[in-house]
Amino acid sequence: MYIKHEFIKPNCVERREYQINIASSAAKSNTLVVLPTGLGKTVIALMLIAEELEKGNKKILFLAPTKPLVNQHSHFLKQFLTIEESSIVVFTGEIAPAKRKEMWDNSQIIVSTPQVVENDLLSKRLNLEDVSFLIFDESHHAVGEYAYVFVSEMYQKQQEKDRLVLGMTASPGNDISKILEVCKNLDIDNIEIRTKYDPDVKPYVHDLKMSWKEIDLPSDFAYTMQLLRTALSERLKKLKKIGVLESSSVSLINRTKLLDAQKKIQSEIRSRVKPPKVLFDAASTQNEAMKIHYALELFQTQGVNAFKNYFKRIGKEAVSKGGSKASRVIMSDSNILEAVAYAKSFDIEHPKLDEIVKIVKQQLNMKTDSKIIIFTHYRDTSSYVKDLLENVKEARPARFIGQACKDEDKGLTQKEQAAMIEKFKKGEYNVLIATSVAEEGLDIPSTDLVVFYEPVPSEIRLIQRRGRTARKMSGKVIILITKGTSDEGYYWSAKRKEKRMRSELELIRSKLDKKLEDADSFYKKQTAEKPEQKTLKDYGKKEKNQVKITVDHREYRSNVVKNLAAKGIYVEPEQLDVGDYVLSSRIGVERKNVDDFLESLVGGKLFRQIAHLRDAYSRPVLILEGENLLSKRNISHNAIFGSLASISVDFGVPVLTTKNASETADLLYVIARREQRDGKKTVAIRGEKTMMSLMERQQFLVEGLPNVSAVLAKRLLAHFGSIRDIANATEEELINVKGVGKNIASDILRLLNARYLEK
Repeated sequence: MYIKHEFIKPNCVERREYQINIASSAAKSNTLVVLPTGLGKTVIALMLIAEELEKGNKKILFLAPTKPLVNQHSHFLKQFLTIEESSIVVFTGEIAPAKRKEMWDNSQIIVSTPQVVENDLLSKRLNLEDVSFLIFDESHHAVGEYAYVFVSEMYQKQQEKDRLVLGMTASPGNDISKILEVCKNLDIDNIEIRTKYDPDVKPYVHDLKMSWKEIDLPSDFAYTMQLLRTALSERLKKLKKIGVLESSSVSLINRTKLLDAQKKIQSEIRSRVKPPKVLFDAASTQNEAMKIHYALELFQTQGVNAFKNYFKRIGKEAVSKGGSKASRVIMSDSNILEAVAYAKSFDIEHPKLDEIVKIVKQQLNMKTDSKIIIFTHYRDTSSYVKDLLENVKEARPARFIGQACKDEDKGLTQKEQAAMIEKFKKGEYNVLIATSVAEEGLDIPSTDLVVFYEPVPSEIRLIQRRGRTARKMSGKVIILITKGTSDEGYYWSAKRKEKRMRSELELIRSKLDKKLEDADSFYKKQTAEKPEQKTLKDYGKKEKNQVKITVDHREYRSNVVKNLAAKGIYVEPEQLDVGDYVLSSRIGVERKNVDDFLESLVGGKLFRQIAHLRDAYSRPVLILEGENLLSKRNISHNAIFGSLASISVDFGVPVLTTKNASETADLLYVIARREQRDGKKTVAIRGEKTMMSLMERQQFLVEGLPNVSAVLAKRLLAHFGSIRDIANATEEELINVKGVGKNIASDILRLLNARYLEK
């Protein structure tokens, strides 16, 4: 049976009971759908889109985290909806902003990455008041500062009455608190979870056979491994001696512990005004240990070729001008040099490679039209696997990698990726050797076999990789594990996390509704207790488009700017030479969080920046954002207080403090609103004379002369006594004023004496 709907093409979309049930529930309230890969989350979105189209002309916004996914969803909608294809558009950063605005106005369904929509919302090129349905694909990304969070917040503010939200994910993780955070950020009040064991899903789940093969390392590998362990052990002993590692045993160390050691060392360095040399030596030693540990893991789990290529890159870095000290030390270590030389003499490779060839041959002999995906973590390995499989009869392999170029390995563009997937569908390629780019969401056709060259420690990635088979037919997954290596730890780690995630999902089904109800009840109680209190949100609505703040382009993606935009303030990006925010013709603001402030103080840049700010604006302001100013670093309290005193007293720049980006946005809004009220002062137009004292008006006029700052204007007025005397001064007289050179004097005279020629 097929779905029957006015806006869905007939005899195209199979009717599945669980999809109908989920869509019916999601049509009533904002919903998070958790559904295993391959069970048709996009079909549920399609059914809801069809229902929204039936209601009227409001817009539908479909967000996905990557451009290939965006193109995939657009193609899917055009394939199955009955509306004109031209009413479905794709937004990308390559399309000019003005063109995107035109496309937005003339289309009904917009498919986009969230970053593009976020930028257009910040720039006020579009708003979401005409959007009735907003879809977040791979919605587990909606945490922290990811663009989904900001877009959702703006949707709640701009579309208060008629809005519907759908979040979709196959793998939300094993943390209830993270799922609840996603629900909060996306304004979710309903959750629909299905597993392959649910009664309405079971009929559509195909058999999946999972197995793993344990691989023994060749005895020839032992000596190289021993040399690497010796070199690593020497570094670990040094790190243990200074107290950043608990053990120097190679068998007990892992990447996580080495990264923890790095954090401890960096924290110590940042906490000292003048860190001792031993800390920088420790940082270099930690870097060396990381590189050697990585090389050892690479040799054990990937093979000789990947190992040699890695040290080839380390060698290039060691002799390059900007190369790290760690690389130079490593490439002069006798144990490392001997290990690399010994590996180069091998005429064998990692036994996993022979196993890959064997597995592919068996599959293609058993079923000649098979489609196979081989996942590898490293590009070097994927290249080597492809070369080997090109010699296998019936195998037509291709590498499927990301866009980034690494050394001489050129990545695939999105068009090349799409073309490769299409060829894989048609059978021109029957084996894809893929890196992690093929894990999330891409419409890669169902395969007969998925092979993991190595296990992955993430349960989300395990589920995503495994989901590439058994989608439309039964399938197999084979995981290769090198005995006695990190492969074993990664495999069991992912299995434990997946098991925990399944149990958490079962628990969530029974408890999440109550948690969401409790959270909603708490929110309603809080707002009910303060019915008369106005918020900045209210003022932002009332004065929409009246307040304008210019922001330096380097600050444009900050949480401060997002908070300002959420308040309805017009935020305009510019490349500012001085300061971060301009609130009026006279007020410029430098924003520093506590870490930046202390770093600038120690580095000697702070007072130069403050001086430039003071010279550029008649009313400069420094906003100091964050907490623990006195305890963040090991800097004398007197030095910090002295710097604050100097900024306020010597430079005349007030220091205003805020706790976080939200408070900073509130403060900027209040100042800008006061400055720009009644249209008396704006960012683009300098303050009206009637708002200034006589001295301010004099200074205002002199500041209009070429290259004359606020400070220089005061010096000129103090020296000559009046504007008339400045205008009558000769070049030599002007040069007598401190800060006025021959060029500035010449420019001033040229402006004052030039004839006004009206066109």
